[in-house]
Amino acid sequence: MDFNKIITGILIIFILLTGCTTTGNVTTETEQIISLDATVTRVVDGDTMKVEIYGDEDTVRLLMVDTPETVHPNQEVEAFGPEASEFAKETLEGKKVRLELDESERDKYDRLLVYLWIEDEMFNEMLLERGLAEVAYVIEPNTRYVDEFREIEERAKGFGVGMWERTVKVIESSGVIIDETCSNPQIKGNINSKGEKIFHVRDGKYYDATIAEVMFCTEEEAVEAGFRASSR
Repeated sequence: MDFNKIITGILIIFILLTGCTTTGNVTTETEQIISLDATVTRVVDGDTMKVEIYGDEDTVRLLMVDTPETVHPNQEVEAFGPEASEFAKETLEGKKVRLELDESERDKYDRLLVYLWIEDEMFNEMLLERGLAEVAYVIEPNTRYVDEFREIEERAKGFGVGMWERTVKVIESSGVIIDETCSNPQIKGNINSKGEKIFHVRDGKYYDATIAEVMFCTEEEAVEAGFRASSR
């Protein structure tokens, strides 16, 4: 069975079903999301899997996420790579999944590019939530969920989970989060009553009065974590 012909046929069917609607002089096209049912037969690493679709085996690569390396022939195993792979195996191997396609079907290695759904959860997002992947390879036109992915990544960084745990440390006695990239962080991060994330430097007007919820080593790290500078 020629799987590429099957994919092409499905795309043609969706184009025909999508159609156009016309109101006055305005013509609009309704976006159709194409998805395929599959079974995960083997996990290669955290972001690459072997699947069976309509009786044929194919390789899928998760869109817009990148897990630390574990199987690259020219790279050492990276921190949290084994954890990402193990999580993928426990969650996906032998399971029925749904593969959602974006605009481009395959990458240069002929891997099917997908958002992978297990029941009602997207596995791409599950990796980001646990700090087992970062947002990467954001290449047009495959950007359907890019804003959501970046928001999830920022939350993971803020909580210091997975690969981001090296940058923050929770002091149990106070609940304050301390950035560990330097020995004595001085920049205070605080979330005000409106939910705004604001950081204060030592010469700022409200520095001494601010109760820190997060401590940063540099202003750049504070900005990356979603905080803005105090106006005073």
